[in-house]
Amino acid sequence: MSRLLEPLTLRGTTARNRAWVSPMCQYSSVDGRLGDWHLAHLGSFARGGAGLVLTEAAAVVPEGRITPYDAGLWDDAQAGDWERVVALVHAQGAAAGVQLAHAGRKASTTRPWDAPGWVAPGDGGWQPVAPSPLAFGEGPVPQELTVDGIAAVVQGFADAAARAVGAGFDAVEVHAAHGYLLHEFLSPLSNTRTDAYGGDLRGRSRALREVVEAVRRVLPDRTALLVRVSATDWADGGWGVDETVALSRELAGLGVDLVDVSSGGNVPHQRIDVGPGYQVPFARAVREGAGVPTGAVGLITEPAQAEQVLRDGAADVVLLARALLREPHWVLRAAQELRGGDGLVPVQYARAY
Repeated sequence: MSRLLEPLTLRGTTARNRAWVSPMCQYSSVDGRLGDWHLAHLGSFARGGAGLVLTEAAAVVPEGRITPYDAGLWDDAQAGDWERVVALVHAQGAAAGVQLAHAGRKASTTRPWDAPGWVAPGDGGWQPVAPSPLAFGEGPVPQELTVDGIAAVVQGFADAAARAVGAGFDAVEVHAAHGYLLHEFLSPLSNTRTDAYGGDLRGRSRALREVVEAVRRVLPDRTALLVRVSATDWADGGWGVDETVALSRELAGLGVDLVDVSSGGNVPHQRIDVGPGYQVPFARAVREGAGVPTGAVGLITEPAQAEQVLRDGAADVVLLARALLREPHWVLRAAQELRGGDGLVPVQYARAY
């Protein structure tokens, strides 16, 4: 049987296969609320055969949004919107996961299709916060979080996770990658604090560990907990693979069930060596070095390529993003090419196959 099309169980969550939907921001919300776009967007991947559909980043507090148009999970009305999405994803046979996030110093920006820049407080934006008062590129200098401010962020993640459980999600992913707040704490390029949240690896990882512990406490044992990390900053003096492995080992001990391994995003001067499957070696390093299941991402575009990643033991799942935007039924094609995945095709579409 195809490895890609085998089920995977994490705690009480079983995904019908190992082709998962990577979080993809849509910048199409109003006050953090979802609309019909989100229902159609995420539902298409479940209908298309994905094993687990991870939502776009849902901000845990209003100032944690990347743009004013980001989705949120900081109030109960937003949780009600997500219930509708979860019901549709489940009805199509897929598991549903939500990514919880705080954008840190990369918050209050414009949408990708608008003129690039930051949105000022007077124009509907807000003051970004961060571990240290270091701007991202030409952006505004963020306000350094106090210890009480960090505690409020941790509580925001926990509260959002509790709402996710109420909305019916099977899995929760904590976003600690791509230069957003929790990654900013991890990297010495963005964290120059001298208190308990800075300095060595133990100090710089404290905020993330506190978030993970707080989230795990509010999740039922059946709910899977994932963490997305950037394995490297791709910049001298930054966060690296060895630290990622050490951190992942500790996260597993705190109840994390899978580490979703990406890279980059923390500094504008990063130099990334991009190519097919370029981030897969990072997933392998974490899987082998930390003894925790991993997800691989990054220019994985074809079913045979995804199958080989899993057969080689580099990862336990493959997460797809742009490939699914181009082809929401990618997993159904994979089932045809790899000769597996019985029952994935919706009965309404069976005549096409």
